[in-house]
This record gives sequence, structure tokens and C-alpha cells, in this order.
Amino acid sequence: MLDYLFKRLTAEPSTGAALFAAATAEARRPSWFRAGKVPDTLDGRFAILSTVLALILVRLEREGEAGNPSSVALTERFIEVMESEHRELGLGDPTLGRTVRKLVGSLARRTELWRNSLASASDWRAVTRDSVYKGEPAQDAIEHTSAELRAFWLKLQRIELGALVEGRFE
Repeated sequence: MLDYLFKRLTAEPSTGAALFAAATAEARRPSWFRAGKVPDTLDGRFAILSTVLALILVRLEREGEAGNPSSVALTERFIEVMESEHRELGLGDPTLGRTVRKLVGSLARRTELWRNSLASASDWRAVTRDSVYKGEPAQDAIEHTSAELRAFWLKLQRIELGALVEGRFE
């Protein structure tokens, strides 16, 4: 449906599926919602998923040209999933395109936020708050979530590109 808005750049639609599935599994870990006190709502779940995806996209960018195809495939998979999920929620054609564009913009904003933060060695708590939470979270929640995101980033740094693209985070 949204192919006319977001033309496909990858030849095979399933290219980003394994990496997206691994990102989704990471974003579904209960500790984000329990210890991190991220609201277990559509907005809260989206905030964690898009933050995890943003970190992965920044990691892929650091591969240069070699990471570009995977970055594009992951973004396309994100668009496909967001369209499908919002259709299931009952959104129709007139509002679906706008909604998905907003979600893509939100992912782009988070990616830029993390790109800048990682380049300047910013405070992880501040960028975590901006990326994940609406408002001011409890101190223990922000400490937990920023530590978990930092650990995830460090893990991403150690993973070879081939394993990352296949969604093998361990």
C-alpha cells in the first residue's frame, strides 16, 4: 500500500527481517518495562523499539558503504511492520500514510539524537531520557535504562557486520 510513498530500495523485501526480528526481541525484554519503568503502552513499546533500531542504524553507519544495504533494508522492514501493525489497529488509508510518516520521522529523530550523542560522548542519561521517556522518569528508571542501552551499544560494537545483519547479537 505505502509502496507509492516509500519506494523500495532493496531488491528483496525480507533482507532486513532477521535484524528487525532481533531488534524487536531486544525491545521486548521485560526489564525495559519493569526496572526501566518504560510504560507498557503502544507509545512506550515504540519508544524502546525505535531507540534500539536507532542504535543499530548508527552502528551500521559506522561500517560505511558496507553497512548501507543493511541500513536501508532494516528501515524498509520497519516501515512494512509499522504499516501492518497500524492496519491491524484499524487505521485506514487516509490516515495510515501520515501515521507511518510520523513514525519514520520519529525513528529518524532518534537516530540523529544517538548519532550526535555518540559522536560527542554526551551523558547517556540525558539522551536516554530524550529518546525513551516522555517527561521526567524516576532516577532509578533512567539509571537502569541508560545502563542497559549503553551495554547494548557496547555489544553492538563487538559484533561483526555479517553476524549483525543476520540478527545474531550474542
